[in-house]
Amino acid sequence: MLKTHHGSCHCGAVKFEADIDLDAGTGKCNCSICTKKRGWSAQIKPDAFRLLTDPAALSDYQFGSASVHHLFCKTCGVSPYGQGYVEEIGGAYVSVAIACLDDLDHAAMAALPVQHMDGAGNNWWNAPEVTGHM
Repeated sequence: MLKTHHGSCHCGAVKFEADIDLDAGTGKCNCSICTKKRGWSAQIKPDAFRLLTDPAALSDYQFGSASVHHLFCKTCGVSPYGQGYVEEIGGAYVSVAIACLDDLDHAAMAALPVQHMDGAGNNWWNAPEVTGHM
């Protein structure tokens, strides 16, 4: 069910709202940056995302193909969302960090469906052999 969720970084300098159907699934990846950030996200289209604070509070990190903007708060370092364009997943998207959704309690998070992706093996459409660390 599509629902408007509210989220933020740790210090509150970055706040957003996003229309997300969490029952449609979330994703965890084992690529180099997702492993280090313990990335767990829901992908939405850009028009379903609204930044509520000044974008100047964010810094941007890109690497590799530079197709993804790994955004993070300049004050606390938390990455509440990222954005990019990847044709294979439908073009432009926003990746909302599940852990940054302020209106989702831990029990609700634990019940979310999760798809694991093998980004480390460049085998994105399949789960890696080991997922317990994700």
